Amino acid sequence: MEYLEDIASLEALYGQPGAASLRKVVHRLTPLYRKWIMTSRFCLLSTVGPNGTDGSPRGDDGPVVTELDEKTLAMPDWRGNNRLDSLRNIVEDGRVSLMFMVPGSNTVVRVNGQARLTADAGLRARFERKGRQPATVIVIKIAEIYTQCARAPMRAEIWLRDDSADLPTVGEMLAEASDGEEGGAEYDAAWRARAAKTMW
Repeated sequence: MEYLEDIASLEALYGQPGAASLRKVVHRLTPLYRKWIMTSRFCLLSTVGPNGTDGSPRGDDGPVVTELDEKTLAMPDWRGNNRLDSLRNIVEDGRVSLMFMVPGSNTVVRVNGQARLTADAGLRARFERKGRQPATVIVIKIAEIYTQCARAPMRAEIWLRDDSADLPTVGEMLAEASDGEEGGAEYDAAWRARAAKTMW
């Protein structure tokens, strides 16, 4: 198998980008991009660091990010599994991408920028939920915002399908990965109550 080794070879296989794909890029929150992003309760956060890349789902019970100003977003780091993969990367290399999604829409809005992590008490307090605050907040300086092509969600029929029947559970996958030392039915049975207590 031969692989592409240079940009010229890559570009030779594709046509020129459409004018709209270049004109849609902005460098701050415009009114319509703001409306779209503030409607999104879910996004994927991509980071890069010395030990590799990371992709992390992020969700909230309202907008997944808050606007600090037209070029700055803030994202609370609510409780997860404490692996801290994304956060470690941000501390060492601030480059991030966020892909904002809204159920029912095939549009995905991308934000590229530079992120920093803070434990600032005042900013953490802005996100308080049920008496709890995030341990840290990710502050993202926007470099560019643009819409992604809708063809991938359309091809996948992502909002029109439910393919979840007969999928393995997290407990089953954990048991497989740990050779049966962790996970299984007991893990799955306890998960919903554990998540409810540690959602915030």
